[in-house]
Amino acid sequence: MMRPKTQNHSEAAEILAINALGFLAADGERLQRFMDLSGLDVAAIRAGASSPAFLGGILDHLLADESLLLIFAEDQQVRPERIAELRRKLPGASIDF
Repeated sequence: MMRPKTQNHSEAAEILAINALGFLAADGERLQRFMDLSGLDVAAIRAGASSPAFLGGILDHLLADESLLLIFAEDQQVRPERIAELRRKLPGASIDF
């Protein structure tokens, strides 16, 4: 009997990060702040959106701003600690999270 495919942690991390990017993009001020801090423009964000390392950077951005992290966590109905756990599953993660 075949078991249904389960989502691995890196896939879950990528999905969460893509949701985080959508969360930032849905609010002009949030997106502008991300662009200002990262030095990226919209074209660079679009180009990077498929890169696991870039997606890790999106989660880093949230983890660096507690109020933004809490708003996103509530929006996604996920514990903030879970965001930090999943961040570790993407390239470039710091051990500080």
